[in-house]
Amino acid sequence: MRYSPESLEAFVQTVSSGSFSAAARALGKSQSTISTAVAGLEDDLGVTLFDRRGRQPILTDQGRGVLAQVQQILAASERLDALAIRLAQGVEPRLSFAVSDFWQTQHHEQLLKQFDAQFPEIELECMIAEDADVLDLLQAGRVHLGVVRAQPALPPDIAVARLQVNAEMAIYIHRDHPLAQQPRLTESALEQVRQLRLNTWVEPNAVAPPGRVWSAPTYLLLLEMAEQGFGWSVLPRWLVTQFGHEVLKELALPGWPQHIAVEAIWSRRNPPGPAGRWMIDQLCAQPRA
Repeated sequence: MRYSPESLEAFVQTVSSGSFSAAARALGKSQSTISTAVAGLEDDLGVTLFDRRGRQPILTDQGRGVLAQVQQILAASERLDALAIRLAQGVEPRLSFAVSDFWQTQHHEQLLKQFDAQFPEIELECMIAEDADVLDLLQAGRVHLGVVRAQPALPPDIAVARLQVNAEMAIYIHRDHPLAQQPRLTESALEQVRQLRLNTWVEPNAVAPPGRVWSAPTYLLLLEMAEQGFGWSVLPRWLVTQFGHEVLKELALPGWPQHIAVEAIWSRRNPPGPAGRWMIDQLCAQPRA
């Protein structure tokens, strides 16, 4: 059975306003129209929604049970209307976003809050991926947008925009390791200890680091491995602060910590729609305090 939107709206407005006449004024209709619409809904449902014996209609127990369902129906209808308007404007119904672990959560959280306010009906998928993996996802059409460290070179089908924030990276090792007890270190000292490094990006002509190497696809896994004492690793400072367990020590080496430039990238062949373009604009804007 289908119920007219007018009858559902008349019912909810009567409950909210407290009378048929007040509901009529709120909806810009006659009182008889509202009364007839509510009576028609009662006939369709086979229940009595209001006790009309007093001066004002009183919601019955059955009416209270129906009210919650009708409110959900009207809310869903409003969301559908909003989605139809966005689709008519060319706004994509879904946006997939790949981001690195080094991207600071405070920036990411601010972006998601703004996105939710601007595009509440769009499905948003957030994925964790690094460097070359993000490129692969973009070129395969799996994601619409990525945030990565600035790359030395990009394929011609990938567009790029520089962000106004940098990622802070530092070298960490377990606080009980002998290297953690030294006030200053050199890179040669690190060569004697296992390195924990990302396995998703190899710079052109890069030489494999000497010594033992363990690798993982995300900084979060590297953080866990470093905390277990398996070696030293280059990690985002924010990640260690927020998700570490205060067992790592930042090592003092010349040139460290480093500030890494960050870029937004997307496919030229399958460019993002209005929602994706909005997100790119927000990413590239000056970060708010």
